[in-house]
Amino acid sequence: MEEKEKQMNAEEQLVVFNLAGETYGIDISLVHEIIRMQTITKVPKTPHFVEGVINLRGRIVPVIDLHQRFGLPGTEQTQESRIIVVEVAGVTVGMIVDSVSEVLRLPVANIEPPPPAISGGIDSAYLRGVGKWREQLIILLELSKVLYKDQKEMQQDFTEKSRVG
Repeated sequence: MEEKEKQMNAEEQLVVFNLAGETYGIDISLVHEIIRMQTITKVPKTPHFVEGVINLRGRIVPVIDLHQRFGLPGTEQTQESRIIVVEVAGVTVGMIVDSVSEVLRLPVANIEPPPPAISGGIDSAYLRGVGKWREQLIILLELSKVLYKDQKEMQQDFTEKSRVG
């Protein structure tokens, strides 16, 4: 009985952001920091969704454009655009989003698996669930799948090159 009660009261803390008019959430424990847009250095021969690299206090961090990654229509960057720097399994990557709206605690009971037809053009493999928060739905991303193995290899390659240079 007590275990069931704990599950009912469990919460996830999320960083909520906007992308192409939809609301997304990622586990706050994976977020290293949120920074304003800055100069991104293009790197030739990278996947189409890799915007380039930034120098984050001496550390070279690849930055991906989530619009490109998810095949969503692109939008111009604004004053609200941000780079969310995440770390998943030792890999640090920046993700460009339209804006960051809030940090919230979502009861686990309000999270459901994503129905296959709701991904809105996004590969459902990137999704881990849909959270219900007040009057809105929050699409919860599975970052380990957003940052596929090739991105991890890319990060290692950038890291090795930055050590040499």
